Amino acid sequence: MMSHGFKSSKQEFTFGPWKVTAAKNHIMKSKDIERLADEMNMPSLPEMLFGDNFLRIQHTEGYGIEFNATDALKRVNNMEDVVKVACAQEWQESRVDSEHSKEVLRPYDWTYTTDYRGTLIGEGMQIKVTKTADRIDMEKLKAREQIMFFDEVLLFEDELHDHGVSMISVKIRVMPTSFFLLLRFFLRVDGVLIRINDTRLHYEAGKNFMLREFSMRESKIAELKNVPAALLTAPNEIAHHLTLMLTECEKLELPVMLPQTVNEVLQ
Repeated sequence: MMSHGFKSSKQEFTFGPWKVTAAKNHIMKSKDIERLADEMNMPSLPEMLFGDNFLRIQHTEGYGIEFNATDALKRVNNMEDVVKVACAQEWQESRVDSEHSKEVLRPYDWTYTTDYRGTLIGEGMQIKVTKTADRIDMEKLKAREQIMFFDEVLLFEDELHDHGVSMISVKIRVMPTSFFLLLRFFLRVDGVLIRINDTRLHYEAGKNFMLREFSMRESKIAELKNVPAALLTAPNEIAHHLTLMLTECEKLELPVMLPQTVNEVLQ
């Protein structure tokens, strides 16, 4: 659990033509959560939803990438209940008490699993995404470089009615010549499974692209019986023990600035 002792804050850090903004605000009010749930056609949303939190990396030309809770939730399956657990029925029934959900409860992914990888931003000029065989050089990232800026932003968290945890957070570190970002969705359904969806983003100064790697890992708790129980609640530790289901690598190509024509300059 991340601490929720609260003071809203906004940190900004500029390096070259880039600006990183990490905004942390109060938990979303329940009436706003209900309105958003209706918009998303979902019976309920995570208990701790930080709708105004975001982490944004933006170029002076306006384009960039942002990570926020609402867009992460848009990638949740609002049609089917993909994890069946013994307690799911009672769990859903206990959530029906609130007046706004007197309608028939339909299935949805109550684990809030999302394959969100960030939201591209920019008016007119946008980053272009292409598949690539290139990989982020994790060894290079292990080199002890000075960290000029670091922050971590929680987007949402839910304790699945005491049956586990579902959460997504994003952290970034900026070094003198590069930045590295990790967006991690972590799910533990007690006695059933652990799932981690990671998005890693790496940019080296001077290059005209970023590399983005998305991976899905998952194991049933029964398959982890040789793993010390303490690790089941530690995402960084348990990640190494989960089965890799999918890896996708993408190149985020930055828009090329064309030299302005005389006419544009005169306008």
